[in-house]
Amino acid sequence: MNLSALQTFLAILETGSLARASERLHIGQSTVTARLQKLEEEIGQSLFYRHKSGVLLTASGLKFRRYAEAMIDLWQQARQETSMPEGISSVCNLGCDLDLWPAVGQRLLAGIHRDYPDSALSAWPGRQDELDQWLATGLVDAALTHAPIARDGTSIRELFRESLVLVSTRADAPIRFDPGYVYVDAGEDFGRRHAAAYTDAGIARVSFGCSTWALDFLLERGGSAYLPAQIAAPQIAAGRLFRLVEGPVFQRNTYLVTNDTAARDWPWLDHIDTWLRDLPGLEASVISGRQSAEKIEHGLEE
Repeated sequence: MNLSALQTFLAILETGSLARASERLHIGQSTVTARLQKLEEEIGQSLFYRHKSGVLLTASGLKFRRYAEAMIDLWQQARQETSMPEGISSVCNLGCDLDLWPAVGQRLLAGIHRDYPDSALSAWPGRQDELDQWLATGLVDAALTHAPIARDGTSIRELFRESLVLVSTRADAPIRFDPGYVYVDAGEDFGRRHAAAYTDAGIARVSFGCSTWALDFLLERGGSAYLPAQIAAPQIAAGRLFRLVEGPVFQRNTYLVTNDTAARDWPWLDHIDTWLRDLPGLEASVISGRQSAEKIEHGLEE
């Protein structure tokens, strides 16, 4: 298997036919056919159903697609990083949980950009499953996440423990049975503890899988929700949200997962605590140095 075969497979997929793929790649259709046949022989499965109007992916082709895309992306990343422009000494491709970008992700990249100008940076928002896949395939070098997965060749750093607090656009909003309550999915552990704390609560009429989206909704429509303290703090300070202090507080840990090979070129790792120490709404518990995944107890605590 070689890159040209993978590129040919993806060209066929994107154009819908071998003829159009040959036009895109500027090669003969017989070459496209030969590359596809060789690829299918190496895999041992047919990748496309061929018909008069074009091609369709087989079940095996559908499974192979994400690996082909990942391998091409890795090759492009490798070319970019091995041909770094003059003045650039390291590269960091950061994946970031959507809830962690507004305060934590921005602070981290701003600190690296300011204090280590010879570092090339890129940031990608993603769900937990996407971050895990990107780390496993090498599409990102590091990830800010609430639920790290231990893998060979990676290190997990606990950054801090954040509070999930009940806030509302009304200072006198009820703690229970608020018709304007918005449920924000903060992970399975939060869901279990939330259900235990509010056993008599019904189903929220509105729910979100992202705290920043829920915040936008609250500010526009009103209501109450559990939000990460560092996201809610600026709105509370501005008087747009109110902390409902009688509501139970939940906690969850935040981690930075790094690829060990890439991290060798990152002198800024030991300065993360400085950049994050004064984040509003956080319990200061930045941990310096690397920790093995076995020693990290993550999850939510009341």
